[in-house]
Amino acid sequence: MSEDLSKLGLTELYDQLIPITTPPQVPLTPQTAGWLILAAVITAAGIVAIALWRRRYRANAYRRAALAALQDAGDNPAMIAHILRRTAIAAYPRDRVAGLIGDDWLGFLDATCPDIKLSRTDAGQTLLNAPYTATAPDTDLAASARRWIKSHTTKGTVP
Repeated sequence: MSEDLSKLGLTELYDQLIPITTPPQVPLTPQTAGWLILAAVITAAGIVAIALWRRRYRANAYRRAALAALQDAGDNPAMIAHILRRTAIAAYPRDRVAGLIGDDWLGFLDATCPDIKLSRTDAGQTLLNAPYTATAPDTDLAASARRWIKSHTTKGTVP
């Protein structure tokens, strides 16, 4: 680099530049089998998670329908009793639930949802009498029904 560059023109200087070499392109595909296996496992886990979520969503469709009906029913005890009976028949075998009356019906509701104890409350008696006699609206009954619909268990044995 001892030559004198001051006497060269701009194009001559440009011709003396070393061309820039570009590195080879980096491939965007996995280069090892481990990444392919990891991608397959993550994809399979995602598919299983979506399938489980969809199955659970479909299995709880009756709960969503019951909650919507309960919203429309307000505090009307007769309608709440009807909604609870329909929901129980949707969740459990009809032959085990449809014939339950009186304390057996309240015991069933208590046994399938540990959060509520209708058999020991006035709301339970209101629920039993509502389909047969005119009864005053009961806000506790509506709250208990909502809680039962949301949290009753369908696993295990039916009492």
